[in-house]
Amino acid sequence: MILCITEKPSVGRDIARILGATSRHDGYIEGNGYCVTWTFGHLCCLKEPSDYTPNWKHWTMSALPMIPPRFGIRLIDNETYKKQFETIARLILQCDEIINCGDAGQEGELIQRWVMQKAGCKKPVKRLWINSMTDDAIREGFNNLKPEKHYESLYLAGLCRAIGDWVLGINSTRLYSLKYGGRGQILSIGRVQTPTLALVVNRQLEIENFVPQDYWELKTIYRNVLFSYTGKRFEKREKGDEIIQKIKDLPFIIKDITKKTGKEAPPRLFDLTSLQVECNRKLNLGAEETLKTVQSLYEKKVTTYPRVDTTYLPDDVYKNCKNILNSLSRYQNLLEPLRGNKLAKSKKVFDNSKVTDHHAIIPTGQSLPANLTDTELKIFDIIAKRFISVFYPDFTFMQTIVTGECDKYGFKATGRTVTSLGWKAVYVNDTGGDDDKKDDKEEEAILPEFSKGETGPHEPKLVKKTTQPPKYYTEGTLLKAMETAGATVNDEDLREALKANGIGRPSTRAAIIEILYKRGYIVKERKSIKATDAAKDLMTVIKEELLKSARLTGIWEGKLRQIEKGEYSPEDFISEIKAMVTEITLSVMQDGSDRRIITDQHNEEPKKKQGKKTSKKDK
Repeated sequence: MILCITEKPSVGRDIARILGATSRHDGYIEGNGYCVTWTFGHLCCLKEPSDYTPNWKHWTMSALPMIPPRFGIRLIDNETYKKQFETIARLILQCDEIINCGDAGQEGELIQRWVMQKAGCKKPVKRLWINSMTDDAIREGFNNLKPEKHYESLYLAGLCRAIGDWVLGINSTRLYSLKYGGRGQILSIGRVQTPTLALVVNRQLEIENFVPQDYWELKTIYRNVLFSYTGKRFEKREKGDEIIQKIKDLPFIIKDITKKTGKEAPPRLFDLTSLQVECNRKLNLGAEETLKTVQSLYEKKVTTYPRVDTTYLPDDVYKNCKNILNSLSRYQNLLEPLRGNKLAKSKKVFDNSKVTDHHAIIPTGQSLPANLTDTELKIFDIIAKRFISVFYPDFTFMQTIVTGECDKYGFKATGRTVTSLGWKAVYVNDTGGDDDKKDDKEEEAILPEFSKGETGPHEPKLVKKTTQPPKYYTEGTLLKAMETAGATVNDEDLREALKANGIGRPSTRAAIIEILYKRGYIVKERKSIKATDAAKDLMTVIKEELLKSARLTGIWEGKLRQIEKGEYSPEDFISEIKAMVTEITLSVMQDGSDRRIITDQHNEEPKKKQGKKTSKKDK
């Protein structure tokens, strides 16, 4: 008998149907030589501190840092989980071979391997790896099973992540709670959550400490066209007034006219983070809600695997794209311009070198089921239109730059004329869509015809402006900042390059933001994310840059990705984490201040909280 272990019951039912297993039992389905069972996500976790030694049960400074000589796993204390684990363990003993059908990612690999390890599995294991839940994808996956060893580095990366979060999260949380928390007050610290919080706090302090400054820009109107001075702006109005007095009665001269064509390629396909950013911008959805919804679309077979960090497709998907497009019957008017032509194959879309285990999020080509929610339909619409748009031609325009001069003071006016909407035609009817971004320039004025050397009267003036503070983070912009380790990046190519050292994983960033809400560190006011006083106080007492620097934490994330690729030693990673925690512990213990931080969260006594600190919530 071949045992298939999936990550959730719904996936198990789909796989059982494909395999011809139809006999249902409590916790599994069997038939046709197969038995299909499932976990409920994590059934196991790393052991609690008290599992290693009773001395670690109580929160005391003398016990820190807590670093077990060897990490172990335990069943999560839940009767339903224990019952299902017993079923899985019994089936493992009875089977001849196991197929790991967990979600195709680092976390999915860790979930399944921990369960098999806890059950003492000695049977041969193969891996099912699929990008979508369609029947064809499942069948193809079973025809291309890989040996478990093929994904060893993926498991090791997940294990290092879990151990690193345990060592840093539990020790730092106890350390700062005991040193700076009030009675029973928990100050949650984590490898990912703390630098993320630092991003929010630093941005808020920039805003609160911002001092607006007035300045003036010199403009002049010639032939009803507004020209801007090419020199620097004026910090004092008097400097600008002096120039106006010099040039107001002198003729304005057209010095040069330049016309050039410009183009803008279609936007990239979605990875999880960019989809969350877009749904926050267009639909005002939180990151967690977007993830849950796109996960549901995946399980309903209409979109591909969501927890991805690439915006590319492998070359072999190209041959299926026409069929996928044809399946999008709701978008016939958008598909019409593509008919009769060979589909474009851009290197910004199809690139094997940019795809590892998963590709960008796209429709699967399956018909939409009738039970999609309104939110699911809206997110599917965003994914489908992005997929359609990458096969459209570039948006093109003609840009005119006119330079002028008056008494050697230079001025410039620009105008743009759209020559072809290209991919932007996909979004012309969208409110707040890609065609509606504030930084689009197709609304620049259409300039009249000018002649080089022409002169005439003009009307110079000063325009008063005031410097503006940076904007508060929204969930969308915070996700971007996490992805780029705090760098402010709008360019898609640069964003791709910075992903390797972003903080957190696409699949965990939404959960980290939710944790910060629950811990009383951040609040949402309309779309803006603001830090609480407790968060600001916490950032003040944390002196160790490794704990709160997005860039340094991003370097750690980069090493985890290297482990996943087999390019970095897991042992070295864990050793560095241990050394860092030891150094942080000594530094905090030497602080002679008597500060106390109170958060708005509801805190239990420390001994009741410690079980929760072993979970991924403390990242």
